Amino acid sequence: MQLSQRAGTVEPFHAMAFSDIAAGIERSGHRVVRLNLGEPDFGAPAAVRLAMIDAMDGRPLPYTSALGTRALRERLSWFYRTRHGVDVDPARIAVTMGGSAALDLAVAATVDAGTDVLMADPSYPCNRQIVTTFGGNPVTVPTSARTGFQLTADLVRDAWTPRTRAVMIASPSNPTGTSLSAATLASVCAVARDRGAWRIVDEIYLDLADVDRAGRRPRSVLAWDPDAIVVNSFSKSFGMTGWRLGWSVLPEALVDPVERLATNMFLSPSAPVQHAALACFTPGSLAEAEERRLELLARRALMLDGLARIGLPVACPPDGAFYAFADVSSTGLDAWTFADRALREAHVAITPGRDFGATHADTHVRLSYAASREAILEGIERLGRFVASLR
Repeated sequence: MQLSQRAGTVEPFHAMAFSDIAAGIERSGHRVVRLNLGEPDFGAPAAVRLAMIDAMDGRPLPYTSALGTRALRERLSWFYRTRHGVDVDPARIAVTMGGSAALDLAVAATVDAGTDVLMADPSYPCNRQIVTTFGGNPVTVPTSARTGFQLTADLVRDAWTPRTRAVMIASPSNPTGTSLSAATLASVCAVARDRGAWRIVDEIYLDLADVDRAGRRPRSVLAWDPDAIVVNSFSKSFGMTGWRLGWSVLPEALVDPVERLATNMFLSPSAPVQHAALACFTPGSLAEAEERRLELLARRALMLDGLARIGLPVACPPDGAFYAFADVSSTGLDAWTFADRALREAHVAITPGRDFGATHADTHVRLSYAASREAILEGIERLGRFVASLR
């Protein structure tokens, strides 16, 4: 029997592989400080947990619409209006099985075999794999600290090909935690729109992003590009990683195709989780989410101060997602070796840059400050001793 070509060539997600190694080290009796995964340690808001218990009272839990319950889509529409100042018809919202399914559907609906999708290097590794799975060609555009490790309009123009079908943007970004300015985001989208390409914008970390000096939150790309495809999730800002619930906002032309694709690929999102997710938008849950955002700011300060102290600079401080993209080249080790030895010798799990693209694969590692303050402090202390031993 023969594997499919895609099954044989799909790349591993090294952040998860390092977690497996960490688990083996823990089984041998050592404590590992895990700074490798983007998983908040908060859990779901209290009201959401109670709502999930309520959903399990014995009531029937039949399939919902492939695009999700009307109640949750209306609540998400309310959230865009009150949080981001944009009107989104609930009919344009598709509730999905996590943000990953939203990305799957966006690519499945827009990318054909042989077409190109532009994305930043570094970027979330699954983006490349999703595009490849549906026959497209991920075109990774090298970025640098000068651009905040993000795309710019000029970079998009320079990377454009006659086959470009879509541009993928993540703001804030995984692995760098950096965001595009409103002006840059609008200009990147304008270049793609003017050339007839889709804009797929990952806003999974948007509600964790920094406010401006006037205390205003960053707005959704929909404020400038109402026909962008927006991908979002309950995983990060609401701490619901294992609940597997996300959503997308679609241009009207994509609603019917995405519904048909979702029906065939996933049938429907989880009924009880959708019921529980309604409680994310109560005043108490939103206040809880804001408290967590502020806590992450304190953790970020611990992480950045600690990395600077031990000689691992972060050229672009994160302003949104809970990641620091640190340069380890001064240690004399490539990033993979550094991450592997840090795990095996210092028992600190981090993610090598190889996950996120070729440009910074050998020089940078990603550290997550979604862990507790205590874990961050201990992890930095262990890494500091490890780095000192190399010098």
